[in-house]
Amino acid sequence: MTQTNVTPIVDVMLVLLIIFMITAPMLSQGLEVQLPRTTMVETLPHDEDTLVVHVDKEGVIYLDEYEVELNELAGHLQRMIQERDRPVYLRADQDVHYGRVVRIMSAIREAGVERLGVLAELDTD
Repeated sequence: MTQTNVTPIVDVMLVLLIIFMITAPMLSQGLEVQLPRTTMVETLPHDEDTLVVHVDKEGVIYLDEYEVELNELAGHLQRMIQERDRPVYLRADQDVHYGRVVRIMSAIREAGVERLGVLAELDTD
């Protein structure tokens, strides 16, 4: 018999496909933040140069997905934007105290960030 038996190869590929289908949604989960709603919202660009500062409803700060303290935020951002000017977006939960959000925005500006955006959800009502 000179033909190759492809059945084991197909079995392995199907198992890998199933594993990928199960793990892919888990990798794209973000932090749970209840964003404020507004009628005018622009979409967030999906490039690798975008930095997002998340603030959950307890006031915990995350730079992308890594937890940081407020007094360390400016230092981390300075190192991350040192090579190139990267836009930073603030994604704060609607229940976070306004004073906390202002202090975080001040720390971001202190790091030398020129382009700071604030994220919100589209209000469809």
